[in-house]
Amino acid sequence: MSWRDLGEPDWQPITMLPTIAVLIEVSLVDACEHYETLLEARPKPYVLDDDLIARTRRVNRESVEWCDIYDQQLARWQAERLDERQRHEVIRLEGVQRELRTVLTEILDLADELAHGTIERQLAKSDLEVGLEHLLRSRPR
Repeated sequence: MSWRDLGEPDWQPITMLPTIAVLIEVSLVDACEHYETLLEARPKPYVLDDDLIARTRRVNRESVEWCDIYDQQLARWQAERLDERQRHEVIRLEGVQRELRTVLTEILDLADELAHGTIERQLAKSDLEVGLEHLLRSRPR
């Protein structure tokens, strides 16, 4: 289910700017940590299972949807009469949002890549396939 299925979000007054800022910033930190963790699995995707990949995809797609909501909230605030400090913070958060969206997209791309090598995918291979892959990996380049 998408937030769009639930109707119009409850748009927040500019007094909520500090709270929204924390939510966006924490989301970026969490997304960067998640991406780094997934990168560690890139050379050995068999340490992951299909359920983990499915959860990763679901959670990060939901996070992208939250980006859509935050983008709309920031745009609404931009259209208001803001003081200099507020306007500067909204502009800064728009940049953080772009960075967050980029990291989330990278996570989703990496999850798609890692999905091809999960433990379930490895166990489904025949002995011949596993042997050939090992030989191809171990040959001198």
